[in-house]
Amino acid sequence: MEDFEWTLHREVKGEGGTALAKRMGVNETRLLDCANPNRENHRMSLELFGQILTHLPDDSRRRVLRALLAEFNYDLVVRPEAAKANPMQALLDLVAESADVTRSVHDALEDGRITSSEKFTIRREIGEVRHALDVLEQSVGKVA
Repeated sequence: MEDFEWTLHREVKGEGGTALAKRMGVNETRLLDCANPNRENHRMSLELFGQILTHLPDDSRRRVLRALLAEFNYDLVVRPEAAKANPMQALLDLVAESADVTRSVHDALEDGRITSSEKFTIRREIGEVRHALDVLEQSVGKVA
């Protein structure tokens, strides 16, 4: 559960604990203590976890849920949003996202090793490619 706990902590901190706590209507100290795996009382209720997910942006929510599911050898399947792009635009978006993965992996391998933050970045980029692929698939299905 360590990867999940740290992913949740990073996403809460990334959203600015104060701002997130205000949006959620909870005490900032309680939120940060519950989300920090280094704290002795970092136990979180299911209700608080649900509130956090509700108030995180989609990308952050996706990373947290993927990390949780990965602990049990499952993967998150995101239902693609209604395709707003035509197939050509969706294909261009997919190529751009794929290039981001390539760039992230290339940059990470420059020193011959991949750090945990580089792994996090690469996994995030891969998730964005999966999403772009789903959008492409849906946009092709909408073509008459």
